[in-house]
Amino acid sequence: MSGVESLDRASMTLTALAGTPLQVIQEAAEAAGLLFPLDLGARGTCQLGGLIATNAGGTQVIRFGMTRNLVLGLEAVLADGTVISSMNRMLKNNAGYDLKQLFIGTEGTLGVVTRAVLRLFPRLPSKCTALCTLASFADVVALLRQMQTKMGDSLSAYEVMWASYFDYVIEHVEKLRSPFERTFPLYALIETEGTDSADDTERFENALGSALESGVIQDAVIAQSEKDVQTFWAIRDGIAEITPGLMPYASLDVSMTVTDMPGFVEQIDKALAAQFDLITNLVFGHVGDNNLHLFITTGVESDIDQILDTVYKITGDYQGSVSAEHGIGTLKRAYLHYSRNDEELELMRRLKRTLDPNGILNGGRVIQI
Repeated sequence: MSGVESLDRASMTLTALAGTPLQVIQEAAEAAGLLFPLDLGARGTCQLGGLIATNAGGTQVIRFGMTRNLVLGLEAVLADGTVISSMNRMLKNNAGYDLKQLFIGTEGTLGVVTRAVLRLFPRLPSKCTALCTLASFADVVALLRQMQTKMGDSLSAYEVMWASYFDYVIEHVEKLRSPFERTFPLYALIETEGTDSADDTERFENALGSALESGVIQDAVIAQSEKDVQTFWAIRDGIAEITPGLMPYASLDVSMTVTDMPGFVEQIDKALAAQFDLITNLVFGHVGDNNLHLFITTGVESDIDQILDTVYKITGDYQGSVSAEHGIGTLKRAYLHYSRNDEELELMRRLKRTLDPNGILNGGRVIQI
């Protein structure tokens, strides 16, 4: 069940089977002069069905949205073998319930996705990328708002790395070097995409220049080549290189309002420091879409449950989500109540009992019936 079945340039849609790797979809769109904007580090191995089942996010959510926003229609098989063919190819379709939503982000617990119709976008010829340094989280927010105002919809990525993460990656990944002479509390990786290289570059440089003059950013390096772009992103994606050395670790994928992020991180650090003598907390995330990733370790396997309990409880206190983009599965099921109230949980159980009364679809995941 792998492969691209069709691509409609006029409608800018692509139909593929659930086992198709993300990279195959991206390359098919690119060959047609179009773009499928969902992108993950695991693009070569992750498959369409899994991306839909987990409502995957990635690095361009701030502009294009989650997987949910990129699926126009799909086909799924219910627990009793019924095939639901909802292969819509239009942007507008309010003919009754939007049934595809039952299978997006529900982790295969309500049905098995077998194929899907995806939304494509024009491939833009211009890209600007910069790595900026900031003194405070207030400056992170100020820079985000300035870039959104000055660059508009062309802002496609706004990734923020705390010094704990940035410095650790630079220190432990041999091939990487910081472009800055000293360290800073926070770093922002910014990317825009547009239609006119000269005009876009001028606007981008003016926006960063204004932020530098006002003191919102401390320093900035603008990519001058594709190699620079890859280097900047290699720092952001360095987590893949460093995780073997962090084991055993707790990996957390949470979300909350941007306003709450600095207080949340500070409270996490204080709570963990009070419980453990030696702890490492590496923080980065897609701040533009409310998502933070934390990789936390004491080097002791038996500490992980306590770390998870602490962080998820504080996430709930901030009315955040215990899963921003990675799903619930079985590992987060015990913490779901921090982000969903009793009525919501009961409705989830009701849906599960209705569509899968015998619990044969991904049993034990997300919700217990």
